[in-house]
Amino acid sequence: MAGPGALLAVAVLVLAAGAAGGSCPPRCVCASNILSCSQAVLSAVPAPLPRFTAVLDLSHNNLSRLRADWAPGRLAHLHALLLSHNGLAFVSTEAFAHVPHLRHLDLSSNRLRALEENLFSDLAELEVLLLYNNEIAAVDRTAFDNLGRLRKLYLGQNHIARFPLELLREGSRLPQLALLDLSANRLRSLPVAELQALPAWLRDRLYLHGNPLACDCPLFQLMARGWRRRLSAVLDFQEELRCLLPAPGRAPVSILALAGRELLNCSEAREAVLEAHLGDTVTLGCDSRLRVAHSRHWVTPGGERVPEEASNGSAAVLANGSLQLRALRPEDAGTYACRVAGPALNETLYVELLVHNFTLHGPHDGLNTAYTTLVGCILSVVLVLIYLYLTPCRCCCRGADKMPAPRDDSLNSSVLSATPNHAAGEPPQPRSTAGPRAPPGGQNGRFKAGGTPPAMAVAAAREGPRAQRKLSDPDSVSSVFSDTPIVV
Repeated sequence: MAGPGALLAVAVLVLAAGAAGGSCPPRCVCASNILSCSQAVLSAVPAPLPRFTAVLDLSHNNLSRLRADWAPGRLAHLHALLLSHNGLAFVSTEAFAHVPHLRHLDLSSNRLRALEENLFSDLAELEVLLLYNNEIAAVDRTAFDNLGRLRKLYLGQNHIARFPLELLREGSRLPQLALLDLSANRLRSLPVAELQALPAWLRDRLYLHGNPLACDCPLFQLMARGWRRRLSAVLDFQEELRCLLPAPGRAPVSILALAGRELLNCSEAREAVLEAHLGDTVTLGCDSRLRVAHSRHWVTPGGERVPEEASNGSAAVLANGSLQLRALRPEDAGTYACRVAGPALNETLYVELLVHNFTLHGPHDGLNTAYTTLVGCILSVVLVLIYLYLTPCRCCCRGADKMPAPRDDSLNSSVLSATPNHAAGEPPQPRSTAGPRAPPGGQNGRFKAGGTPPAMAVAAAREGPRAQRKLSDPDSVSSVFSDTPIVV
C-alpha cells in the first residue's frame, strides 16, 4: 500500500501532464482538437490554450486588439482561426508568428481600417482569408506578400477605392488565387483591358457588384462578355451590377442595359474574334472556365479534329492547349471550337478567325516606303529650283557678248552678188588696207545662205529683240533660185 508521499507524487505528475497538454479554458467548449470560445464575452484570449488545438473559434467576443503575445507558445497544429465579430481595430504584424501552419483565417466583421506592411507574411500556408465587412480603406502593396498558396480572398463590404491590380497580374504575389471578392466597396473605375486579359477561370470568381462604377462602353463590353461566357460573378449578381451615368441625379442603371439607345448605345460584345493576314502565324487560346481539365481538343471550321500530337501541317496544338496556325491561307478563315472536359462540367469555346486577303508589310517596310517618298519629294523640289534659277534666259540674256544664232533668212541669201547687203540707212564699211582679209564664210566671198550680214548683226545686237524680229519677217518671201537679191 502506497504511502501519502507516493500519492502526492502521482498527483503532481498528473497536474504537470495536464499543464503540458493543456486543459479546456473556462467558458469554452472543447471537443477533441476543436476549441470553441464563441460568444463567451471575452476581452482577451483565454489561457492556457491546449497545444494540440487545430481549430480555435474566438468569434463574437470583445477582442479589440490582437497583440503579438496573444498565444503563450507555438501552436504547431492550429490550421483554422476564427476571429469575426470582435470589434478588432488593431492586429500586430507579429501576431501570426506562432501559427505558421494556419490555412484558414477569419477576420471578417471587425473594425480594421488598414492592412499594414507584411501583415500576413508569416502565413505561407494560408489558403482562405476573410476580411469582408470591415472599414478597410488602405491596402499596403506588401500586405499579402509570401501568400503563395492563397486561393480565396474576401475583401467585400469595405471602403477600398483603388483596384488592387497587383494581386491579379501574372507572376504576382498570389499565383494560386482563384477567387477575389471586391463587392460593395468604393470602386469608381476598373482597369478593363487588364481584367479582360485575365483567364476565364479567374474572371469567373471576380466579384465586382455593388460598387459605384462610372458607366462607359468598355465596362459594358467586359460584363457582356462575362454574361455570354456564363461567368458566375456576372450571372449570379447581374441585378447588382449597376453603374452611374454622367448626368447628375440619375439613379444607377444596369451595366448590361448600356447597349440601349436611350443610354450609351454601346455596341454588342463579340467574343474571341481574331483578325490576321495571309502568311501570318496566329495562336488561338482556349480560355476555359475550368482551371483543371481532363481533356481538351480543337475542331476546325470544316469539322475536322486537330490531332493533339505534333504535326508537320499548318495546325498544331500547343502544350497549354492553344491552337497554332502557321502560314495562313484564305481557307483557314472560319469559326474554331475548343471542347474542354472537366470533373464537374464540359465547356465548348468558339474562336472566330478572319483572314484578310492581302499581306501586311512589316514595320521596316513601312519605314522604307515613307523614307523613299520623302526623298523623292525633296529631289523633285530641287529639280524645280534648278530649272527656275539655273536655266539660261531665252529673251533677255542675249547681249553684245553673244551673237545670235544664224537664221535661215532668204532676204540675205544672194548667190551672184559680189558685195553683201547693207541695212537701210547704214553707210558702207570702209575697206581695210591692212592686207587681204579672209572673206566671210561662203563661196567666192559671198555670204552663205541663211547667214546674217555683219552690219545687220551689229544693229540687231544694239536694238535687241525687236531688230531680230524685224529681220525674220521676210522669211515668207525668200527666193532660192534668183541670183539677185529680192527687194521688198
